Amino acid sequence: MVTKGRDYYLGLRRRYEPSVVELIIVAESPPASGKYFYDPSGSIAEPLFAAFMRQIGIVPVRKEAGLREFQSKGWVLVDATYQQVDKLPQDAAQDRNALIEGDYSLLVADLASLMSDRGVPLILIKANVCRILEPRLTKDGFNVVNAGRLVYFPSTGQQKKFEQQFASVLKSVG
Repeated sequence: MVTKGRDYYLGLRRRYEPSVVELIIVAESPPASGKYFYDPSGSIAEPLFAAFMRQIGIVPVRKEAGLREFQSKGWVLVDATYQQVDKLPQDAAQDRNALIEGDYSLLVADLASLMSDRGVPLILIKANVCRILEPRLTKDGFNVVNAGRLVYFPSTGQQKKFEQQFASVLKSVG
């Protein structure tokens, strides 16, 4: 496992940022596995990528095509922190959450760089991200559309729940 820095991940994402952002999805962090959503050399079977392709109703042959379709919808995925928190021990949830909280100002700056105003809808995914960030982002004037609803991460048996939860939250985006 090679740890890559924030600039590496942002560089990959910038290639696929839409010119007009319609929806921002906030996830936890890039995975330690290296299977980063915006890495076009990755597999279309990666859990998060595959889940979003199902949400937009396409089955791309290559990851690049799916990323371009995601971009054309005006969707962008950002991470709450660009430190790989999933590599922390399972009993280190407090440490994981502390890293997310510690990078909050970086997240706010990242979000501000993507939107013309704070009215752009945000959907938070992964239970801890929802719990930690929804109150703070809402208080700071962002349009978090979860409205207290958790959206689980689409892996380890949570794929169907993710699809239902994300679709439900997405319906509230006007």
